[in-house]
Amino acid sequence: MSAPWVFGYGSLVWRPAFDHRRSAPARVFGWTRRFWQASPDHRGTPDDPGRVVTVLPGEGWLDGRAFQLPEAPDAILAALDHRERAGYVRAVVEAHLPGGEVVSALLYAAGRDNPNFVGEAPLDDLARRINRCAGPSGPNDEYVFRLAQALRGQRAVDEHVFAVEAAVRAAARAPTAGSC
Repeated sequence: MSAPWVFGYGSLVWRPAFDHRRSAPARVFGWTRRFWQASPDHRGTPDDPGRVVTVLPGEGWLDGRAFQLPEAPDAILAALDHRERAGYVRAVVEAHLPGGEVVSALLYAAGRDNPNFVGEAPLDDLARRINRCAGPSGPNDEYVFRLAQALRGQRAVDEHVFAVEAAVRAAARAPTAGSC
């Protein structure tokens, strides 16, 4: 049996923070990435949760990064379970790697039934929240910018991520009410 794989589509794309034997750009079909998950533990606080991505079953495909774990992955998987504790559960997907290789991979998804799922929000509201929030893992806007940069580095296109990135940048430049 080969070592297990993990498919990352959010911060795992640019900050896996675990040992792995191999890493490659990857694509899964039938999932859609959205900034519809509250982050009370990493990019916000319980009183002012930031926003991070989750994935939902949907049309099209999702680009991210696949990581092949070492032969004894129990400690890594336990750490990932803790890292993704705010509503994420494991799913198994087929990850398509460059060259036509297809591997079975774990994906952490936070569906509509988890307590931190907030759903769609107007882009301006989402951008203002992201600019305002920060948590133990850093500012929420950093998460957006690093994800967009990592996707571009893989030549991946995600219209939702790039639209949120543009809205966050525009909101940061916009004057606040009452300012000169």
